[in-house]
Amino acid sequence: MLIKIAYTSVNYADIKKRVGNKGKGKFPMMLGLDCAGVIEEVAGDASFSKGDRVIAFPKSGTYAEYVIANEELVYKIPDSLSFEQAAAMPTVSILSYILLHEIGQVKATDTIVIHSGAGGVGSMLIQLAKLARVSKIIATVGDIRKKDYCINLGADIVCTYETFTDEVLSLTNQQGANIIFDSMAGEVTTKSMECLALYGTLVQFGNSSGKAGIFQTSDVHRSCRNVKGFSLGTTRQYDPKRLKPVAEKVIDLFGKGEIELPIAKIFPLERAQEAHLFMEGRQYEGKILIKI
Repeated sequence: MLIKIAYTSVNYADIKKRVGNKGKGKFPMMLGLDCAGVIEEVAGDASFSKGDRVIAFPKSGTYAEYVIANEELVYKIPDSLSFEQAAAMPTVSILSYILLHEIGQVKATDTIVIHSGAGGVGSMLIQLAKLARVSKIIATVGDIRKKDYCINLGADIVCTYETFTDEVLSLTNQQGANIIFDSMAGEVTTKSMECLALYGTLVQFGNSSGKAGIFQTSDVHRSCRNVKGFSLGTTRQYDPKRLKPVAEKVIDLFGKGEIELPIAKIFPLERAQEAHLFMEGRQYEGKILIKI
């Protein structure tokens, strides 16, 4: 189906693809993972109609006025949901819901750590964990000035990447966190293993540091701990049907106003380069959008 885009979001995967660190790029290349807009054309047997407001994961990027998407990766949104909020949510909210409830299988009694708490996924994980009444939510940030932002979203404790290992152990009487959500990799992964509880789970879903995370096999079997990985991109490609029920849940939460994503800044499409530089500067909080 053909979709006229209103807004698309900027995700770190866009930057990795632009600089050549995400798979083998084919030219001409279009960046962008998700979008919000209006359906322009549909096939005769589609369950959508022209004029439907939707979010989608199109086939070939979203930094464009019009895109084509497979029906199974398109989801209707209510009139109560603005295109700005809708565009901010697809990748980070669907990913976060799966990470929290399906991969991490978080319980209300858990102590969890959310790395990059002020980013898009971090912002979403904090709010979803709060909704799930998780016992203790610890967020990490690169700049402690982002502390109030994370606290306002629902984090109980905020610390930096330099101090989180000691702080997590101190806050848990040296027991460690039950679940740690890691999109950074590199040294953050190694430090995370140092404060992961017995029988705990490290959920690894990115490497925005640009470096591989390293741990010893003895760090896992002897302590009965788990390391789980998840990729939304892989799931879109190989198991797209898994995403529809999750998309419907998070769209409902956004539509009811139970969760929202703060918008850091909106750039016009012709200033997409500035949007990337803004993200790479890591001084933002929430989601960065591009207005088409």
